[in-house]
Amino acid sequence: MLARVRSGALRGIDALVVDVEVDVSTGLPHTTTVGLPDGAVREATDRIRAALRNAGFEYPPRRVTVNLAPAGVRKEGPHYDLSIAVGILAAEAKPPLPDLGCWCVLGELGLDGRVHEVRGALPIAAAARRAGLGAMLVPAANAAEAALAGGPPVFGVETLAEAVAQLRGDGRAPVTVDAEALLAAAPLAAGDLADVRGQPHAKRALEVAAAGGHNVLLIGPPGSGKTMLARRLPSILPPLGLDEAIEVTVIHSVAGLLDGRPLVTTRPVRAPHCSISDAALLGGGSPIRPGEVTLAHRGVLFMDELPEFRRNALEPLRQPLEERRITVARGTGTVTFPAAVQLVAAMNPCTCGWLGDVSDQCRCTPPMIDRYRARVSGPLLDRIDLHVEVPRVSVSSLAEDAPPAESSTTIRSRVLAARTRATTRLARLGIAVNAHIPGREVRRLCRIDARGRRLLEAASERLGLSARAYTRILRVARTIADLAGEDEITTSHLAEAIQYRSLDRRPGA
Repeated sequence: MLARVRSGALRGIDALVVDVEVDVSTGLPHTTTVGLPDGAVREATDRIRAALRNAGFEYPPRRVTVNLAPAGVRKEGPHYDLSIAVGILAAEAKPPLPDLGCWCVLGELGLDGRVHEVRGALPIAAAARRAGLGAMLVPAANAAEAALAGGPPVFGVETLAEAVAQLRGDGRAPVTVDAEALLAAAPLAAGDLADVRGQPHAKRALEVAAAGGHNVLLIGPPGSGKTMLARRLPSILPPLGLDEAIEVTVIHSVAGLLDGRPLVTTRPVRAPHCSISDAALLGGGSPIRPGEVTLAHRGVLFMDELPEFRRNALEPLRQPLEERRITVARGTGTVTFPAAVQLVAAMNPCTCGWLGDVSDQCRCTPPMIDRYRARVSGPLLDRIDLHVEVPRVSVSSLAEDAPPAESSTTIRSRVLAARTRATTRLARLGIAVNAHIPGREVRRLCRIDARGRRLLEAASERLGLSARAYTRILRVARTIADLAGEDEITTSHLAEAIQYRSLDRRPGA
């Protein structure tokens, strides 16, 4: 007898509906799974046999054929276990089950019949919604996550016996989730810029970066507070919107990083170590999984000791920094991942780290300094809007009676006001921050007067700015004007934007 149920296959962070067809016929006891299954799917037979027996059901002592269609798509992962198990029971009619063609079923089975959490429930639920399926059966741990898709009713189960009862109409009510309430209850990002003593210039640069969505590079000696500053940038960023939160949740669902949360409610912060491989940073593997640059989507990617990263990991960052997505091509296929990240990088000014410090400890020769800085290429530096020098903190700033610094709450209020101005201006283009203004729109949206043009031309000649650096200065100046609550970009806004291009300066400039 033949039975049919639905499940889903992941492709990158997207999914498609898979038909799980089970045929039980006379013949020698044997189970065959076809439709490009991977090792985890082929091993499902042994898990399902034990789970059925321990849940009080029988595995048919006949020939069982399982087809996963479309046959040309690779089927990967253990989430097909539950759909195959209920398909076998429906084909045997022991116990009798209704037509399962409208059900999307996923879950990994334990040998004792428990249904374990799986990756990718949210994108599969979205695929079920697009396919017009009638209901969804998922592990209880994934039920709230799948309900976010707003598709068919979602039922969560903890055991195979519960799953059978649910399919027969004797189970629980569908799960519902109030995503807006989850976002409203989201905690604020950890850390406060008031904890950072001194460094007013660097704090101002972070405020500009947060207001405009700009990438920033912090350059300074060891102990100057670069890492402390970078880790507090999320505390002044706007909260996630609902659409953004769902985007981030889809990525973390596919990566298996939700940790029981139905919705990611705070901006992600990823801080990979400099020894990371290019596949782990950019995405790859088999199956192709998102890398750190995608896991930081809509959040912050912090890269400490930037020159110490491998060059074949750094150089491909040009695409996501420019296009806000990254394409990973492997022998098994090509996947495009979202990568709208805000890069915050940190580096020393030289190999030893003390170049330009008042302690005069640096003993690096000019060739050593050039080789160290050359590890970060000019084209990559061009895509980082703000190059900020972070000097050693003075002892007076560390004293107990030093005046208190501005809190992240105060700075965030100015950032939100600036972003509101930018969003209103950029709504027609479908973007929200000045850093994403297309090159063709820069002249229209970042107009400067004759004095401003002369200043920018002089700076370009003196610093040797590229065309890309020129337009990035205009975008940063637009953000500075928004923070000041002004419609026009003035020379003072341009002058502040120009000073954030310290690594563009020619020797002696």
